[in-house]
Amino acid sequence: MRTAVSARALDALAEQLDPAHLLRQAPLAPYTTFRIGGPADLLYNATTADALATAITAARACGVPWFVLGLGANILVGDGGVRGLVIRNVARERALTPDGHLHAESGAIMRDLVLATVAEGWSGLEHYVGIPSTVGGALWQNLHFLSPAPARERTMFISEVFESCEILGEDGIRRTVDADYVRFGYDDSVFHHTRDVVLRATFRLERGDPAALQRILQENLSWRGARHPWLEIHPSAGSIFKKIADVGAGRLVDQCGLKGFRIGGAAISHLHANIIVNLGGATARDVRAIIAHAQQAVFERFDQRLEPEIGFVGEF
Repeated sequence: MRTAVSARALDALAEQLDPAHLLRQAPLAPYTTFRIGGPADLLYNATTADALATAITAARACGVPWFVLGLGANILVGDGGVRGLVIRNVARERALTPDGHLHAESGAIMRDLVLATVAEGWSGLEHYVGIPSTVGGALWQNLHFLSPAPARERTMFISEVFESCEILGEDGIRRTVDADYVRFGYDDSVFHHTRDVVLRATFRLERGDPAALQRILQENLSWRGARHPWLEIHPSAGSIFKKIADVGAGRLVDQCGLKGFRIGGAAISHLHANIIVNLGGATARDVRAIIAHAQQAVFERFDQRLEPEIGFVGEF
């Protein structure tokens, strides 16, 4: 069902945004890692943290629903698109201080930060080199990765190097908050439960051996590349279902014989049963149908209920 947004409200909002960075009825598929998604009523590219805050404040004042889009990973955008304003966060300014504090706007890409800090001999972010995420997305989900590096085979969390972040609160006030406020959990943070938005973040890094850091980068990339489909070839949203302790959602899907199962242009990956890939021309409807099929198959065979990990955005 399509939810209408007042054309007058959209026009009033558009007048407050820089026309050089504003598009109307812009397809969102090119801005998601799944390469799936219908149009946004308004799509605005926020190139600075201040522009991001201004766009959100303006949307709130005009009564227009809004959504902040980073790299578009871990989400499925509906074929009907998104009503209101989608703010594409491309605020990517960063600075590394001599004492190892990294300050970055929330649209900064984690891979870029990893390569920049490792090149300077700073450790703390190297484990996340292969994960598509912005800083804002990393804090949203407490970005994590099971590092295969020798003697460090444990899950590394972005919260371990987080120091503080500046947010635009749901009350409209900008403030700096620490980890106690953010309340990091597994795939969770306060940002799942409020309309606060991260504008900037600060991470504390430690000196590391450049050769060792480069080795960790290579090991992590090799490990991930052998187990996950390459986004450039088979677009996806990452893991579809939430982790099931001591079992593994992907393992259950695999044991149902569903690797390669296809509906339309979407299919369960042959490499990883908890990932659905876009083989070309996939729709959100195709993906939702595969999700439902996998949930039903796993429940009937193992009496386990698979819960989606990805976010569903817009109209389906």
